Amino acid sequence: MTTFSQTSASKYTLFVSSLLVLCGLPLLVGGGWLAAAGGSWYYLLAGIGMLISAFLLARQSRAGVWMYGLVVLGTVLWSAWESGLDYWRWVPRLDVVMVLALLVALTMTRLKQPFSKTLSYTYAGASVAIFVVAFALAFVPYGFDQYDAVPATAKTSFSTYTGQLDKADQPASGDWPAYGRDNAATRYSPLTQINTGNVSGLTRAWEFRTGEMDVKSWGAETTPIKVNDRLYLCSGLNNMFALDSKTGKQIWKYDAGLDQKDIPYTAACRGVAYYETPASAMTEGQTTCKARIVEGTLDGRIIEVDADTGKPCEDFGDHGEVSIKEHMGETPDGYVAITGVPNIVQGVIITGHQVIDGQARYEPSGVIKAYDAVTGELKWAWDMVRPDIDTIPPEGETYTRGTPNMWTTGTGDNELGLVYLPMGNSTADYYSSMRRKEEHEYSSSLVAIDVNTGKPVWHFQTVHADVWDYDLGSQVTLLDFPVENGTVPALMLPSKQGDLYVLDRRTGKPLTGVTEKPVAQGGVEPEERSATQPFSEYHALRKPPLTAQDMWGITPFDQLACRIQFQEAAYDGMYTPPTVNQRWIQYPSYNGGSDWGSVAIDPERGVMIANYNDMPMYNKLVPRDVVDKEGWLTRAEENEKFGGPAGGAEGAGDPQVGTPYGIDVNAGWRLPFTGLLCKEPPYGGIRAIDIATGKTLWDRPLGTARNNGPFGIASHLPINIGTPNNGGAVVTAGDLIFIAAATDGLIRAIDINTGDTVWQDELPTSAQANPMVYEQDGKEYLVIMAGGHHFMETPVGDYVIAYALPDNIARSASGAGSISEQL
Repeated sequence: MTTFSQTSASKYTLFVSSLLVLCGLPLLVGGGWLAAAGGSWYYLLAGIGMLISAFLLARQSRAGVWMYGLVVLGTVLWSAWESGLDYWRWVPRLDVVMVLALLVALTMTRLKQPFSKTLSYTYAGASVAIFVVAFALAFVPYGFDQYDAVPATAKTSFSTYTGQLDKADQPASGDWPAYGRDNAATRYSPLTQINTGNVSGLTRAWEFRTGEMDVKSWGAETTPIKVNDRLYLCSGLNNMFALDSKTGKQIWKYDAGLDQKDIPYTAACRGVAYYETPASAMTEGQTTCKARIVEGTLDGRIIEVDADTGKPCEDFGDHGEVSIKEHMGETPDGYVAITGVPNIVQGVIITGHQVIDGQARYEPSGVIKAYDAVTGELKWAWDMVRPDIDTIPPEGETYTRGTPNMWTTGTGDNELGLVYLPMGNSTADYYSSMRRKEEHEYSSSLVAIDVNTGKPVWHFQTVHADVWDYDLGSQVTLLDFPVENGTVPALMLPSKQGDLYVLDRRTGKPLTGVTEKPVAQGGVEPEERSATQPFSEYHALRKPPLTAQDMWGITPFDQLACRIQFQEAAYDGMYTPPTVNQRWIQYPSYNGGSDWGSVAIDPERGVMIANYNDMPMYNKLVPRDVVDKEGWLTRAEENEKFGGPAGGAEGAGDPQVGTPYGIDVNAGWRLPFTGLLCKEPPYGGIRAIDIATGKTLWDRPLGTARNNGPFGIASHLPINIGTPNNGGAVVTAGDLIFIAAATDGLIRAIDINTGDTVWQDELPTSAQANPMVYEQDGKEYLVIMAGGHHFMETPVGDYVIAYALPDNIARSASGAGSISEQL
C-alpha cells in the first residue's frame, strides 16, 4: 500500500492506486510462479505494469494513466493472440482489467497535470461501453455449430431392430413399456401430436410426488414405463408406484423397506421392467401376477410385484424377491446395489450390479446372474475368473472378489438370445497391477452373453488396462446399420471417452473403423500401461485435448491459479497415466463423454442424438502411509463410525485398501475458493449425428447458468454456458427432442432439424433423469422425474411431472380417433 501523504494525492487517486496494488501483487507473484513453471509471461508483465501504474498515480502523475493504458493494450493484444474469437476466453482476461480501466479514467481530472474532462469521460464511457457490450455478448449462443440441417421430410434406408419374440420389442405406438421404450433402447416415440408447430403450447397436465425429500445422497434418476393405461416407476429408495396414465393418480404403492445405510453412492433407481407371464407358466386357477413389475434394489434384491395390485408375486423366489448377494461373501451395507434396470430376455431376468468404487482391491464380485422370470430360480451365473462356477460356488467358496461389474443397464436381444452388458472396471479403479488375466480381458468391455447358457459369445474392449474409471455406462442401442449391400444387425456403443462404436451384434466385430493409436506411457505402473488404445474412426463426442489457453475463471486471478495447476500437472492427452508425485489431468472425466443417459435414435431420419459432458478431472494417487496418516475410511468404516456414508464426490479421498495408493479425484477440476471449473465453458452439450456416416449435423451447448455461479451462488442468468448434465434424451416423430439433464432446472424441446430450443419449462428442481413420451385416450404426454442430484449439486425433489397440449390444440393436431389408431 502507498505511503504517500494525503496532501500529495487525492483520496480517490489513492483509492485507485490501492486497488491496482491489490490486483497487481497477486498477478506479479502468481505470474512469476507460472512463468517459472513454463507458462505464459503475461500475468507477470501485467502485474508489473499495474504496480508501476499504481506508484505513478499515487504521485498524481499522468504517466500512471499511460502506463495502465499499456496494460490494457497489452491485455487486448495478448487475448486476441491466445483466444481468437473465442468469447469465453476473453471474459477472465478482460473483466477486471476493464473495470480498473474505468476507475483509472476517472482519475484523469484529479492529477497534478489533469487531462481534460472530455477526454477523461470519453475514456470512462468507452470502458463502460466495452463492459456492457461484453456482458450482452454473453447471451449469444456460443458453441452452436450448425453443419447440415436435417430436412423435415428426410427418410433413409436405416431401420431400428424390430424383433418379434417379445411384446416390448415392438410396443404399441402409444406405450413406453421398457426403459429405452423398446428392447432395442432407441428412446424413440412414433407419436406426432406434439410437434414443432404446437410444442410452445405444452402445459402441465398433472404432478405426482413420491414423498421422498429427506434422502441422503439423493439422485432420483427414474424413467417411468407405460403399459396400457398405467405408468410404473420406482423412487430413489426403490419404492414402486403405479399411476393412472391420464391423471397421475396413485393406484398402488409398494414399499421396498430400504434403509438409508443401503444407499451406495447415490439413491438412484433408473427404472423398472414389465413382464407378462406366459400362459404355459401360469398354474391352474392362478389369477395374480399375470403381468409383473420387476425392480432391482440398492440392497441387492430383485423384486417382482403384480402389475395390477402391487402385491408381491409369491411364486417368485422367497415371497416375491431374490437376493443377488448370495454366495458373494462379505458384502457391507452399500457395497452391492442394483441401480440399472434388469433385462428380461426369453423369459430370463439378467442383472448386474454396482460395486461401490474406490474402497478396496477385493470388494464383492461383479458376477452376472440370471433368474427365471416367473419362479426366481437361479438359471446361471457368470464369474469371469471362474467360468466353471456357472451357478453357485462350491461349498465354502464365493464368487471371485474384485472382478469388473456391470452397474448400468444392459440391452436384451430376443432374436439372437443375447444380452449385451457394458462392463466396468476391477476394483480398485485406479491401480491395475494386481488384476488377473481374465479381469484385464473383460474390463471396460461390452460382453454379449447367451441368455440360455450364461456363456460369453463375444466381447469388445474399449480401454486396455483401464485405470481412469472409463467403465461403460451407456446402454447400447440395437439397430440395422446401413452398409453398401443392405443392412447389418448392429448395435451402437457409446463410451465415457466420447467414442461411438458400431458393432455387428452377432459377432462383436466393428462395422466402422477402430484404430489402435499410441498413447502416453509412464506413471506409477509403467509396465502396466498399454502402448496403444482403441479409437473409433466413426465418431467421437470429445473435444480436442486441453491446452493452457483453455484454463478459465471468473477473473484473471482464478484463471491464473488454474494455469499454474495446468503447468504443474502431468498431461499428455486422454490416457495420461496416473501419477503419485504430481497431479495428473484426466480429460474427459469419468462422467463422459456419454454416461448412463445413453443416446436416442430417430429411425425415420437415421439420426442419433447424444448429449455429453465436457469436463476434466484433476487427480492424484496418494501413498498408503499418507492415506493411513490422514485417516481415510472405507465405506464400511464410515458406516460403523457415522452410521452411513460421510459423503463427498466419488473418488475424492477413496482409500483403495490392498493397493499401494489411495485416490484423490477433483471431479470437474474445481478451485476451492470460487468453486468454478478450471476449464472454459461449455461443460456439456448435445449433438445430432447422421448414423449412416457418423457426420455431425449440429452441436450445441446444453444448459444455462441460471443455477450456477462463483462461491455456489446462483447467477440466475439465462446464459447458455453449457452445464454438466446427467440423464439423456428422447426423440419423437414430431421432429422433437425432449431433454432435461442439465443443472439449470429446465426441461427443453429441441427441434431435431436445427438444434434450436422451441419450448422450455422451469421444473421445481433439476431433472437428472431421462424423460418418456406416451399416449392415452387420444392425448400425448411428456413425463419427467425431477428429483435433483447430490453430485450435480441440484436441490432434492420428488416430482413426477406430465405435460400435454390443451385439449383444443391436441384435438386439432390429432383429428378424429386416438393417435395410436391413426398410426
